[in-house]
Amino acid sequence: MGILWTIIIGFIVGVIAKFIMPGNKSEPTGFILTTVLGIVGAFVATYLGQAVGWYRFGEGAGFIGSVVGAIILLFAYGLFTGREGRA
Repeated sequence: MGILWTIIIGFIVGVIAKFIMPGNKSEPTGFILTTVLGIVGAFVATYLGQAVGWYRFGEGAGFIGSVVGAIILLFAYGLFTGREGRA
């Protein structure tokens, strides 16, 4: 059941991140990529939070931290692909 919740929360986080920072039409979209974006965003937020000292080892990022991590991923993707930044 834990994997199922991870996928559901990852999808919700990915949708929120794509809503905040939608990008352009050439970016890949879809259910699977949005879910992966949310899940990887949670890992990014957890890693950065542990590196800064906000989270202890074994402690994961929360929902808002996961959204921030997904937005960081979208921003980094935009930098690497040459997408114009949002104002």
